Amino acid sequence: MDLPVPPCDDADVPRWTAELGLPGLVDVHVHFLPQRMLDKVWAYFDAAETHYGTPWPVHYRLPEAERYAVLERLGVLAFAPLTYPHKPGMGEWLTGWAGEFADTHPRAVRTATLFPEPSVVDYLGRAVSDGARLVKVHVQVGGFDPRDPLLRDAWGLLADAGVPSVVHCGDGPIPGEHTGLGVFAEVLREHPRLPIVLAHAGMPDFRGALELLERYPNVVLDTTMVGTAFSQRMAPLPPDWPARLADHPGRVVLGTDFPNIPYAYAEQLAAIAGWAAAEPRLGAAFLRSVLHDAPAALLGLDTASPRTADTSRSS
Repeated sequence: MDLPVPPCDDADVPRWTAELGLPGLVDVHVHFLPQRMLDKVWAYFDAAETHYGTPWPVHYRLPEAERYAVLERLGVLAFAPLTYPHKPGMGEWLTGWAGEFADTHPRAVRTATLFPEPSVVDYLGRAVSDGARLVKVHVQVGGFDPRDPLLRDAWGLLADAGVPSVVHCGDGPIPGEHTGLGVFAEVLREHPRLPIVLAHAGMPDFRGALELLERYPNVVLDTTMVGTAFSQRMAPLPPDWPARLADHPGRVVLGTDFPNIPYAYAEQLAAIAGWAAAEPRLGAAFLRSVLHDAPAALLGLDTASPRTADTSRSS
């Protein structure tokens, strides 16, 4: 089939997904947080010129109910509300908050988070038993080493359970003490069955992310901020990016960073559409996989009913 014209704005997204033959979108990288924490996150982005050297205006600075309604209008059938701690004691609290959020918002799946602390296996194990489908790990914000011995059993638990983690371990937008794909590669060497979503496709080390994709069959990339005009200025994609993605069918999933992105949601979708148009081996099948099929499978969702578990998930 000919590729439909990419969405020109958010209101045009449902038209585009319908022309692709999709019931909607599945987004694995969305942020909903307790309001006091979200206010601090937004204040940090307000000072982005100091932190990153460029403005970062939060595009969807809206009350929680309105942000949820935006996702509904976009046709996001299911999404993962991700939280992330930056000190001990927060991981269990945020995991509980995320579970309660999912219980009251039908399109949200249950998620968890972690921090290297003695209690991590206990609260993470409870979250998995309670149906957590995805775990957020933010090495940069958390300022921790993912190789910390306190996390060894937690990684083993997730590998055994087959529950994937969205891991921000790349050096973008600025390096941290324990960021870099080479650091997290040591975790994967110890736990090769660990299902991992490399947040932001490992930005800015896109080639390193592709190498991990080749070495570990349970690693996938998310599209969060990748290829947008905003990110291209800081972390441009390699020219052969679409061709390299074609070598790894089913290994890319939709992520956006909504609501904290400095542009409209449709811009991320248009960037992905550009990859599909640039490589003959991608096309519409690639778009259907990235936007719906692969993230739905990752989250163990029945695509006909996004909140119904697919019990066939394996580790």
